[in-house]
Amino acid sequence: MRKIFILLLVPVLFLNCSSDSDSTVDTPAESMYFPPLTGTTWETKSIGEMGWNENEVQPLLTFLEEKNTKGFIILVNGRIVMENYFNGHTASLPWYWASAGKTLTTATIGIAQQEGLLSINDKVSDYLGTGWTSAPLAKENLITNKHLLSMTSGLDDAVGNGNDPIDLIYKADAGTRWAYHNVFEKLQDVIAEASNQTFDAYFTSKLKSKIGMTGGWFESDEFNVYWSTTRSTARFGLLSLNKGKWNTEVIVPEDYMMEATSTSQSLNNAYGYLWWLNGKANYRLPQTQLLFSGSLIPSAPNDMYCALGKNDQKIYVIPSKKMVVVRLGEVADGENFALSDFDDQLWQKINAVIN
Repeated sequence: MRKIFILLLVPVLFLNCSSDSDSTVDTPAESMYFPPLTGTTWETKSIGEMGWNENEVQPLLTFLEEKNTKGFIILVNGRIVMENYFNGHTASLPWYWASAGKTLTTATIGIAQQEGLLSINDKVSDYLGTGWTSAPLAKENLITNKHLLSMTSGLDDAVGNGNDPIDLIYKADAGTRWAYHNVFEKLQDVIAEASNQTFDAYFTSKLKSKIGMTGGWFESDEFNVYWSTTRSTARFGLLSLNKGKWNTEVIVPEDYMMEATSTSQSLNNAYGYLWWLNGKANYRLPQTQLLFSGSLIPSAPNDMYCALGKNDQKIYVIPSKKMVVVRLGEVADGENFALSDFDDQLWQKINAVIN
């Protein structure tokens, strides 16, 4: 009888062991974290907790400092894993976003569309009136808000660099030519007209204050340039990672964010609505009509989308890693409008840490 009892007990013990093992498989994923809208509280995780290569952290920091970086942050699931300041910069000092700030306009357009104030498929002249360019009226009327979002206005990028009509000259029909052009700023005028308030007032109430950003818009070389702390830049990256949602509140519609971070036209696969897209078969760059083969930043994850600003202002968003990376500072090497060799070099250093 005793032998029979032992034999009956053994399967029960195996069942218990199997159950305990399976329970580790079902451990829930770490939740997404959003910092409070005010104050300096922000949850962190250490390099060790992430299981990253601590030996490669100092080479990354040395590289960032040598390349004239001011502020650098890596978020994972919204928590700060790395936050470093160099070359006299601090957490409380602002820095300019340059063209990385284009994506703030993208987000604000999405909000205004959701509120029924405008449609991206509308003609720009529906809001600004005719004569906002120097193009023939029939050609001007081809230009929609979506053409400004996708850099396909057809206006000549080699003439002037302002937003006065005299600088906005017809080059090709809207939708037939991709060219990096600051005419996108007319979208801010569209929002102002559609909302019957200044762009800054609408942006502040509908986006900036909703996610606890600080900073503001300042005129520079005739253009609106956003300045903020590195953490405020990271807040916008976190909003973008979560497809326009902050905590439980939808700030920018998810379907619009998905559209904005996908290829927006057939002329430049690596461009959405003022967002740059990695992992595409080819891409175009500012100031040239050449088509380059391969991924925008080969060393970076293929699903990454990024806000790139003049002289190496960077917001990288990587959904597969639930990660946001921000780099602000002086130009790393030579002057550039968006992409530079620095992007790929930086990602090689980041990969050495996180992989």
